[in-house]
Amino acid sequence: MKIRKLQYGEIPPYELLLLADPSRALVEAYIAEGECYVAEENGESIGVFVVVALSSNTIEIKNIAIHEERQGQGLGKKLLYEAIAVAKSNGYTHIEIGTGNSSIGQLALYQKCGFRISSVLKDFFVEHYDEIIMENGIQCKDMIRLRLEI
Repeated sequence: MKIRKLQYGEIPPYELLLLADPSRALVEAYIAEGECYVAEENGESIGVFVVVALSSNTIEIKNIAIHEERQGQGLGKKLLYEAIAVAKSNGYTHIEIGTGNSSIGQLALYQKCGFRISSVLKDFFVEHYDEIIMENGIQCKDMIRLRLEI
């Protein structure tokens, strides 16, 4: 798997980005202000992440996704570690990520990689998304924010 920064003018892999965030408008907004990285294998996009600077010392992973057929193979962890490496190489000291209260697998992964829960944004997904989001039989309502010192 090769991970590279999306080039200026290149079309982002929306089919992957929308796996992690169902709002194309929100995805387009944070792609415009951040940097998008694509994981490829045999010329095919299999993963993606987007990072956006929050301050001079903190960067946020706004989106991270692996193609559905490739999930469960450790590729998400590799992407997460690559995002951390990008943050370190650009001089950031903290990295943050947010996920839904219903995203059980993601919450476990982020904590296994050293992230700690820092806050909860109550009703974030109810207020910012028109459709009801369901995962693991749970309605996604709150955003769980996690932070890692790097």
